[in-house]
Amino acid sequence: MNIHEYQAKEILRRFGVPIPPGEVATTPAEAEAIATKLGGPVMVKAQVHAGGRGKAGGVKFCKDAATAREKATAILGMQIKGLTVEKVLVTTAADIGTEAYVGIIVDRRTKKAVFMVSAAGGIDIEEVAATTPEKIHYHPVDPRYGLQPFEAQQMGFFLYQDPKQARAAAKIMQQLYAAFLATGCSLAEINPLVVTPTGDVIAVDAKMVIDDNELDRLPAVAALRDESSEEPSEVAARKANLTFIKLDGNVGCVVNGAGLAMATMDLVKYYGGEPANFLDIGGSSNPEKVVNALKIITADPSVKAILFNIFGGITRTDDVANGIVTATKANPLKVPIVIRLTGTNEEIAVKILTENGFSASSDMDEAVQKAVALAKGGKAA
Repeated sequence: MNIHEYQAKEILRRFGVPIPPGEVATTPAEAEAIATKLGGPVMVKAQVHAGGRGKAGGVKFCKDAATAREKATAILGMQIKGLTVEKVLVTTAADIGTEAYVGIIVDRRTKKAVFMVSAAGGIDIEEVAATTPEKIHYHPVDPRYGLQPFEAQQMGFFLYQDPKQARAAAKIMQQLYAAFLATGCSLAEINPLVVTPTGDVIAVDAKMVIDDNELDRLPAVAALRDESSEEPSEVAARKANLTFIKLDGNVGCVVNGAGLAMATMDLVKYYGGEPANFLDIGGSSNPEKVVNALKIITADPSVKAILFNIFGGITRTDDVANGIVTATKANPLKVPIVIRLTGTNEEIAVKILTENGFSASSDMDEAVQKAVALAKGGKAA
C-alpha cells in the first residue's frame, strides 16, 4: 500500500525526523491560507501515488501566498500518469546546500531490511544505481539486534565528512528504521536528505510503502489508504479478493496461482507479446472470482486479447468454465479470448465451454502463442 508524502512525513515527525512544517490543501484558497500561515517561500506539491511529479509540473516553488494559490489552481485536478491530483502539500521551502539519499528496502535474498545511502540525492536512485553504483552504500540490518548506533554512524560518514552532519544523519537513520519497523514498511526513503546552508540536516521529501500483509495488525496504518489515488482496477480487484497488478501490455492474463501467473507473463514476453496485467484468481473454486476478473480486464481499453491459463488442482476447471460462460453472457466480449484448462474436472470444463461456443486447449505454449498473435491483430496459429 502506498501512502502520500504528507502522510509519510507525519509518521516520520512522530519518530523525531526533522521535517519542514507543512499542511495539506484541497482547494486553492486553502493553499493560500496555509502559505500565509507558514510565511516566506513555500513549495506546493501534488499528492498522488505516481513518480515524476516534478517533471509533470506537480511540484512548484512559490515566493508568496498569492503564488501558492495560483500554482495550486494549476496543480489541483491535473493528471499525473492517469491519476487526478486532489490534494497538494504546502510546505516551507528549504534552503538546500547539498542533497543525499537515504532509504530502506526489504531484501528477499538476505531476508533483511537493507539501507541504501548515497550522497547523490535528489534524483532517481535507480539512475544512480545503473550509472554510478559506487556512489551507493548498502548495509543489511541484522533483525536480531536492529540498527546499531555505530552502524548508523558509519553510514553517516559515508554521506558527510563533517562530524556534526554525519551524526545528525545517523540519528535520522535510526529514526527512519524505527518508523520502518513500526508501520510494516517494505520501503521507506528520504530523498532528498538535505544539508541547509546553516549546516542543519533535514528531510524535505519522504516516501513509504506498506506491506499489505501488515495491514490487519496495523488498522491505524491501513486507514491511511487513499483509494482515489490508486489505479481503479487495482481497487476493484482488492475488493473482489483478487491479486491484481496493472501493467502496460495488451494481453490480459487470468491465471490461478502466483507462480503460474509469473510463468505465464514470462511466456507471453518470450513469444513477443506484452502482458497487460498480473491477475491471480487464487486456489478457490468460485465462479464469481472469474466473473470479477473478466470485468476488471475488459474495462482496460489496452487489452486486445484475453488469456486464461488454469491448472486445476484445488481450483476446479469446471467452476472456471462456468465463470467464463456467466461473465460473457452478462457482458459479451469485444476482444478474443484464449482458454487453456487442464487438471481437476477438465473434461467437464471442456464440455461446458464447447456447448457455449468456446474452445479450450491443454497446451500452455500453444495458448500463449495464440493470445499473443491475436493481441497483435493477426490470426491465431
